[in-house]
Amino acid sequence: MIDRLLSRWIDKNPKSILLLGPRQTGKSTLIRSLKPDFSLNLAQESLYLELSASPERFEEILRAEAQPGRTVFLDEAQRLPSLLNSVQSHLDEQIHRGEKRPVRFLITGSSARKLRRGQANLLPGRILSAGLGGLCARELNYELDTSKALRIGCLPGPYLEPDAKVAEEVLESYASIYLREEIQAEALSRNVMGFARFLSGLTESVGKTLDLSKAASRAKVSRTSAVRFLEVLEDTLLVHRVEPLTEWDDFDSIRHPRLYFFDGGVVNGLLRNFRPSADRAGLLFEQLFCSQLFSSAQAARKKVEVRFLRTRGGLEVDFVIDVEGDRFLVETKASTPSDSELAPLAEAARRAGRRAKASYAAVAASAPSRRHGSIAVLPWQKVMREIGL
Repeated sequence: MIDRLLSRWIDKNPKSILLLGPRQTGKSTLIRSLKPDFSLNLAQESLYLELSASPERFEEILRAEAQPGRTVFLDEAQRLPSLLNSVQSHLDEQIHRGEKRPVRFLITGSSARKLRRGQANLLPGRILSAGLGGLCARELNYELDTSKALRIGCLPGPYLEPDAKVAEEVLESYASIYLREEIQAEALSRNVMGFARFLSGLTESVGKTLDLSKAASRAKVSRTSAVRFLEVLEDTLLVHRVEPLTEWDDFDSIRHPRLYFFDGGVVNGLLRNFRPSADRAGLLFEQLFCSQLFSSAQAARKKVEVRFLRTRGGLEVDFVIDVEGDRFLVETKASTPSDSELAPLAEAARRAGRRAKASYAAVAASAPSRRHGSIAVLPWQKVMREIGL
């Protein structure tokens, strides 16, 4: 099993933790590896039905198992968000009694939306929040298999699966399971086809400027429905919205955001296409790099803001990345770029001046490192290391 960076932070932290992340990122596996004293898995249907029918039963369990000094694991909390109110009450009671080591709760969930909608008390001041994405380069000593990641992404199960066909089948089923469960949870059954068309349209628009009106038109749904669908996708952590950089007055920037999925393998599964062909390689690599930025930031517990630059005059940089105060310009290239292909990044770096600490061309291929003026052309995992992720 791969040692997840977050496991060290969670293990050493005496506070209770709410760990959020998309399905199959390994949240439950990580928490179980820390050997909690007692576990409740709400994915078990019998337990879910029992606690749904008799919430007081959860109070009884807490009184028996959530004793000072113990660690209690509550898995899939979004299925019964109201239970977090009891968790808060139980934790507060022990703290008010002056317990030096009150019970420690480790809670996982895959939907902040469901927790909010269920009027869950998210334990402000009593609990720390963390996010878990797919495997990141740092967790693999910056030796992540790029060709595999372009095909099947970085979810632990598919990535570590030795049989490529099985990995592809898992990713294809991810879409159907997600659609079925989210449609049921969000009461979208009257518009299941519209939601499916909208989701499919987004997979074909990875890395492109998002115009919700046009996306709604392509999916044959109203713009209001498209807004709601996007909220569901964001709140269930399936997609990341990357905003344009608009703070530099000397850049006449485009104002629409871009969308990326949390994992490229899920994109391929939704499209049922796992071939990083020449016409797809560039966008698949851009998707991989973006998902690595988010998962690496979460794993390292660093404040990272990801944006992009595109001007009306056609000047474009894939990623403008702020890592705890330092800004980097990064252009992604699936193959070794020519000097002419680096010209837009060089121009952006020149105009940015001291506002950017460094500029990189992150290359998917294992080409030799080189410099092009102020730009360092490096394999992408070296770029991740250079920017502190």
